[in-house]
Amino acid sequence: MRPRTVWQVLPAPRYLLTSWPWRSAGYLISGALAGAVVLVVIVIGVAVGGALSLALIGLPLLALLALTGIPVAALERRRLRLMDRAPAHDPHRRPEEPGLWSWMTCRFRERATWRELGYVLLLAVVLWPLDALAVGVCTAVPLAMVSTPVVMEVYGDGAEARVVKLWTVTTWPEAFATAAGGLVTLMLGCYFLGLLAGARAELTRFLLTYRAAEPDARVMELTRSRVRLVDAFEAERRRIERDLHDGAQQRIVALTMMLGLARLDAPPGPLADQLARAHEEAGKALAELRELIHGIHPKVLADYGLQAAVADAADRSVIPVDLDLELPGRFPEAVEAAAYFVVCEALANVARHSGAHRVAVSGGHAGGRMFLEIHDDGRGGASTSGGSGLTGLADRVSVLDGRLSVSSPAGGPTRLRVEIPCEWTDRSA
Repeated sequence: MRPRTVWQVLPAPRYLLTSWPWRSAGYLISGALAGAVVLVVIVIGVAVGGALSLALIGLPLLALLALTGIPVAALERRRLRLMDRAPAHDPHRRPEEPGLWSWMTCRFRERATWRELGYVLLLAVVLWPLDALAVGVCTAVPLAMVSTPVVMEVYGDGAEARVVKLWTVTTWPEAFATAAGGLVTLMLGCYFLGLLAGARAELTRFLLTYRAAEPDARVMELTRSRVRLVDAFEAERRRIERDLHDGAQQRIVALTMMLGLARLDAPPGPLADQLARAHEEAGKALAELRELIHGIHPKVLADYGLQAAVADAADRSVIPVDLDLELPGRFPEAVEAAAYFVVCEALANVARHSGAHRVAVSGGHAGGRMFLEIHDDGRGGASTSGGSGLTGLADRVSVLDGRLSVSSPAGGPTRLRVEIPCEWTDRSA
């Protein structure tokens, strides 16, 4: 299997016989050249932009200079193929709209753009001199030592060779010893270049292919889509409630009236009895439909808010409810709907399962969060596990970044608390 990175082949004895020493040297040399060019461009751009800034011409130039990290980073990601055969990830996201302005706005708002600009400054000031110095020390010095016998031969007998201006070689044994030392130094330098180039590539990959940009964008998009789904869900609930109220309910009301009139006109007998039963069934269907409409999206919630809707639910509860709500105003419709249905479901669970004699509902708004507590004196044992109704309530609240907690030890009491982050508004103005 062909090695993917230099780290996989560096410990092997055959490292010097592979292409990785050449790839490492090429990566560092091209990095030094690229860094030098970038430094010249930055110096010229800053000088020209600073000189023209008084006339407000240099500001766009400086803004464009801030975007120089994008093409340089793209080049650096391509150069990474010398040290890692796997393609480098591009952290930029696609602009939502076509056009230059949309592209620039998207890029200036991205974290990846500023990371790339920071990398460019690091490359221009620190990295490329280190690349050049490493290549010079690991290749130029050993090659100069290896060429010592050649230098002495060129200059003739009795000549002396000065090795990298550090020491002087005057005899042939010294020359061949220096050449042998140069070969050993060159081999060690190849290992050092591979080590340095691998570390340099890892730093570049970390700074320029940082994958947090993609999850961040996905999280933002998921958050926005979740809000849109919640709004669409509530709008659909209101539409169903309106259609049932204005359509099916009115038809059943008309049917009930017609059956009532037919019952009055019918003579006593089997037909009158049938009409009476049909009239009663129509009345029951109308009552159930009204209860269904009220459960889908009560009109009192839309017109008067959460406090009035909870008070209405407490009045309809079969178990006495002590109400203590101190809500400063109206909340977003999705928040009010979620909180209302949590209260209704909690009161229904208390009536069906708890055996409680009394329920207390309290709530308020503090620290940017709306909170509600439902407390009963029942037998306890409620849990959000096992697919109970409380699990659905917890899911509904979590869609709004809220939290639902339940304390219900065996023997009671049960305390359910809901917290939803939101801000209140005054809709009366």
